[in-house]
Amino acid sequence: MKKVLVIGAGAQGGPCASILSRQEDVSKIVLGDIDVGLATKVKDKIKSNKVTAVKLDASRTEEIEKAARGADVIINLTPLDFNVNIMQVALSSGIPYVDAASWNDVFEVDSKFEKTDSEFKQAGLTAFTNCGATPGITNVMARYVCDKLDSVAEIRIRVGGKALQKPKEVVRGWEPTWSPETALTDFGLEPTVFENGKYNYPPPFSGPEEYRFPEPLGSVLVTHHTHEEPATLPRFIGKGIKYCDFKYPIDPIAGSLVKMGFASYEPIEVKGVKVAPIHVVLKLVRHPVNTFLNETEETVKHPAGVFFLVAEVTGAKSGDPVTYKIWISPMTVEERLQIFRRLGTAQIFIALPAAIAAKMCVNGETPKGLISPECVDPVRFLEISASTGAPLRFREVSSKEVSIS
Repeated sequence: MKKVLVIGAGAQGGPCASILSRQEDVSKIVLGDIDVGLATKVKDKIKSNKVTAVKLDASRTEEIEKAARGADVIINLTPLDFNVNIMQVALSSGIPYVDAASWNDVFEVDSKFEKTDSEFKQAGLTAFTNCGATPGITNVMARYVCDKLDSVAEIRIRVGGKALQKPKEVVRGWEPTWSPETALTDFGLEPTVFENGKYNYPPPFSGPEEYRFPEPLGSVLVTHHTHEEPATLPRFIGKGIKYCDFKYPIDPIAGSLVKMGFASYEPIEVKGVKVAPIHVVLKLVRHPVNTFLNETEETVKHPAGVFFLVAEVTGAKSGDPVTYKIWISPMTVEERLQIFRRLGTAQIFIALPAAIAAKMCVNGETPKGLISPECVDPVRFLEISASTGAPLRFREVSSKEVSIS
């Protein structure tokens, strides 16, 4: 893998470019963003002559095509609205494509999936979608466990976290840690739940559950949340799966904004001026792009919070019911510092999987067509993670019911 085009220099593009710049098999990284000033700041932060910052408007195919010339892989870390555009340029240019999130209906609607899958297969290319933390690492964990089972009945993905530092203010604004637009609209969309062979769409914030995460997190209130895992895991895992869902913690501020209509793109009139409510929020909210630019050893020593990604899989092995619970272990401060010193960032949980996906595509270790992380060898995925300088550690527990007659 010599040349990589990374589109998007924000909260994930910066860390991804930093990780790639430390890889011996990468000789050039083109970091494109509509805000070339931001891309330049990220380049200066990384301090590597491998990185070139360019102005790139992801809505203009000719600009993507120009930046992608000679690239071995394209990594798309922009908002979802640009996925189709960038994916089509990758297809027409004969370049593998990687992203960290996608639209669910691409996988839920057979005709949409089959069209894109067929196009990339015919071109001998891979479109490796959904390879971030969640979706991404969660899919790898689920596949790792499912490989141990003869049949799979249920997959439940649970994400939870809590702040480790007391807020400086009694009253705070909304502070998303990733794309504010995607974060807010995700809360307002009907979540996907796979049940008995079909996709269902319950209301937002439905299915409340006090889920017990490993310590030090403990019990967290989670609800159904729109996410890619229930769309892709049933399609690719097979093995007779009957149920799959994804639950996420309640965000009271985001929930209030959704309930008040601030996730809507439908313009409303305010004193004779028409404005979409979500555009007001996006104008006022703090954007997380500076997390990478302001990252130092000191900030790494004091992480803002702790989070867990958990996959629960129920199935059968040799005729006996088995339930696995697997989760990624939080890093210690020393581990975070070591990764920061190796890769120039400790913000790895989305950027690193995207970089791994790119390596696997270029190395010919992925199926052709439209895929998600559960389509690749999970052990190999983890081996590549370790080789980049950031090993991912998991813990798993299992229960097995045995009948003796």
